[in-house]
Amino acid sequence: MKTLHASLSRRDFARAALAGGLALAGVAHAGEAGRFGPPRPFSRDWLVKEAQRRARLPYAPRLASHMVADFDAHVRLSYGPAEAVASQLRLFPARRDTAPDKVTIHVVAHGMARELIDTHGVFGGGETADVAGFRVMNTSGGGDWLAFLGASYFRAAGASGQYGLSARAVAVDTGLPGPEEFPAFTDFWIEAQGPDRLMIHALVDGPSLCGAFGFATRRTPSEVEQDVEAALFLRRDIARLGLAPITSMFDYDQSSPRADWRGEVHDSDGLAIVAGNGERIWRPLDNPPGPRVHMLRADHLRGFGLLQRDTSFDHYQDDLNFYDRRPSLWVEPRGDWGAGAVMLYEMNTITETVDNMAVMWVPDAPAKAGQRKDFACRLRWCDAAALADGVARCIDVFAGPGGVPGAEAIAGATRYVFDFAGGSLAGLPAGSVVPVTNLPAAALIMGDARAVAGQAGVWRVTLDVRTQGLAQDDFRLFLRHGVDAASETVIKTVRP
Repeated sequence: MKTLHASLSRRDFARAALAGGLALAGVAHAGEAGRFGPPRPFSRDWLVKEAQRRARLPYAPRLASHMVADFDAHVRLSYGPAEAVASQLRLFPARRDTAPDKVTIHVVAHGMARELIDTHGVFGGGETADVAGFRVMNTSGGGDWLAFLGASYFRAAGASGQYGLSARAVAVDTGLPGPEEFPAFTDFWIEAQGPDRLMIHALVDGPSLCGAFGFATRRTPSEVEQDVEAALFLRRDIARLGLAPITSMFDYDQSSPRADWRGEVHDSDGLAIVAGNGERIWRPLDNPPGPRVHMLRADHLRGFGLLQRDTSFDHYQDDLNFYDRRPSLWVEPRGDWGAGAVMLYEMNTITETVDNMAVMWVPDAPAKAGQRKDFACRLRWCDAAALADGVARCIDVFAGPGGVPGAEAIAGATRYVFDFAGGSLAGLPAGSVVPVTNLPAAALIMGDARAVAGQAGVWRVTLDVRTQGLAQDDFRLFLRHGVDAASETVIKTVRP
């Protein structure tokens, strides 16, 4: 079974964040000009041509020659007191087990780029190493809100200042029988454009492609937004090209068996999609016994993302990792991405330190050697509530033995309970909303929908489903009022 490449384990990031909170960001080096090479003209057009030029050459890995050996050294160099680069950047050292690729850093101003050539003093403890990535510090100097590290991974903190899930520049052959390829950032060009605003350009290189990326990044009080523009040049055919990929962790939630005393453990609790026809889909995540690939058709996609809808501390009771504060990540295509599907790749995990969820857009159009592929999108690192639009959303899912609680359970059956809330259900009279599923009549023992007493605007759907012997692996559910859909469509995995 394959595992997702991770820039740092989740325990590493938790410990590093604590260390970072105690460290000083440092001040700009008094002789910072001496850190950089001579100025050279830089533009987006040049970067795209450079990616195209490199794609014509054989791929050459850029493994670092000077790496730290372990987690403790990584924390010491990354988060210990040191000088910032260009006032707001702290650098990550290359690390043998999680971030072995060397990157080049350039600082851009007024259309001129200067390469960082001297790293003395920019790592904690006065130590040196090859550079593997960077993080953007808060203006106060305490903590950071954006980080690029490991392969083509990057992440941003939400309004709560908490990191969670990650994005990647591109995915190659995820979820296929053969090995997955992980293209890596090789070069960055970073331009400060004001408080909490940066333009980050990057080259990504791998055996199958080379690409030019631009990330117009800005932080507001409520979220971090990144306008992404990419041009990919393919060296060889790619069986499965994934655009705007996201990775996250899901161990268990309120409907799963608990691994310990905490009620839920996850960075994201579901996949949301808005298809081109306007249908809204919500697929609660599942920690499966083995790897599973789900292709959800979504031509002319309007948006997708991994969300953390449950933001109640009481549901997690985790005062170390604070999963209730984890941001959601929403992808909004720019332009028409055409025909394709959103792919969800779920893998089993027995630990919260491993990312086991991957989501991406997979176009129908084949990816062939010699092609250029362009795409653009906006990434929104935000609270899931910021994405609500009035259509009733599924806010909770529970599962247990089939039948009435307290009575003898129905053999071979599972009771599913779904709670919905949203403006489209407000004020509807009892009996006016009905649940609609794609379950065969023989499998649906009972199904009803009713407003929950004492919970304003919340409707509950209860289904008894004969899951033993059920041929399908999941089922769809939505609420209907008259002839119209009154909620998003939920796709629930079936566990016999």
